[in-house]
Amino acid sequence: MHPVVPSDQVPVRRKLLGSMFSAAALLGMNAAGAAAGTTKKAPVAAPPAAPEPVVPEELFSLARLRDYKTRRSSSWDRTGGNNDAIPVEAGHTTTLLDITGAGVVTHLWFTINSPDPMHLKNLVLRAWWDGEAAPSVEVPIGDFFGLGLGEYFVYQSALVAVAPVKALNAYFQMPFATSARLTLTNEGERRTDNLYFAIDYVTLPSLPAGLGRFHAQYRQAAPCKGQVDNWTKQYEPIVNDRKNLNGEGNYVFLEATGKGHFIGVTHSVEQNQDGWFGEGDDMIFIDGDTAPTINGTGSEDYYNGAWDFGLQAFAYPHNGAPLVVDPERLGGRYCLYRWHTESPITFDKSIRVTIEHGHANHRSDNFYSTAYWYQAEPHADFPALPAPADRVPRVFRVGGAGAAPPPGQ
Repeated sequence: MHPVVPSDQVPVRRKLLGSMFSAAALLGMNAAGAAAGTTKKAPVAAPPAAPEPVVPEELFSLARLRDYKTRRSSSWDRTGGNNDAIPVEAGHTTTLLDITGAGVVTHLWFTINSPDPMHLKNLVLRAWWDGEAAPSVEVPIGDFFGLGLGEYFVYQSALVAVAPVKALNAYFQMPFATSARLTLTNEGERRTDNLYFAIDYVTLPSLPAGLGRFHAQYRQAAPCKGQVDNWTKQYEPIVNDRKNLNGEGNYVFLEATGKGHFIGVTHSVEQNQDGWFGEGDDMIFIDGDTAPTINGTGSEDYYNGAWDFGLQAFAYPHNGAPLVVDPERLGGRYCLYRWHTESPITFDKSIRVTIEHGHANHRSDNFYSTAYWYQAEPHADFPALPAPADRVPRVFRVGGAGAAPPPGQ
């Protein structure tokens, strides 16, 4: 039941209600006027759009669907049996891959059973791309896989690995536009009884523009010609006071012309003298520079180690010395590698990749190397491959610390 309002308060309440209705009407008119454009107000800014989510491509890299066709050339038994290897007679060549069209070789695998103790030096791997006359790859098979002294050892790196037992693997990308041919030649005097191989590749409708072709080149100096032969200590004045600013007498890993990029080297050393074989700076000359475009600080530094590698072996993705035997002694042996995959060393016209053999080239050790690079064809002629007998590592009589004097002296 509503309370009774005293009669003396009725006019007051009606006056209050009237005032309220009048105010409401005025507000309604103002709203209508604003709608009709009689009163302008600044527009209200829209809220900022949410940022696009950042999703790394690596999250999808394995899941992203491919359009290429995966293929393999291998030594599998064509009868369906288990004789999955082929012999390679002395003086003979076997074809590992011979295809036409566009594609990319992605993986090489070999394992070899041979009575030839130097088969890693006597079997030569060659590759031709797009019908070229001269091979873009010409390397003894051991050197191609970093086994430059003719002996096996196990190690792993980003591009080359040797797995137990005697399993040779390479993961370089080797594109071709119209054809690819790979061969293996037995330049030794004994038959290779069992060659197992697998060449993995993909085929494509065509290659994109801007791709160099893969190259690998073998070189050696056995021995390197030392500039001094009467030293007995590594740091005596006759050695330590020598200067070398232009790379004269350096060991050459690679000389190439055209446009491309250098991706790395495998390097094997056999000591003909006592002491540390290094103290040799890497010197790289690009596009005709007469002074080194890139100048290093020492052999172990180029291979991203330090202080003669601590006289111990190591192997990492980009750098390593996976074989170190009798270091700093006559007959000591090293196998080394450096991959420049983090930033390949580019050249537009030419490149000359060198390293000193000892400080200012004072030492006379044996160097064996393979350089790896990509470039636009055509490539310059390769130096002639040394004869098989000359590739076999052995200690030479040279002067210097711990070494017998040359004959007749």
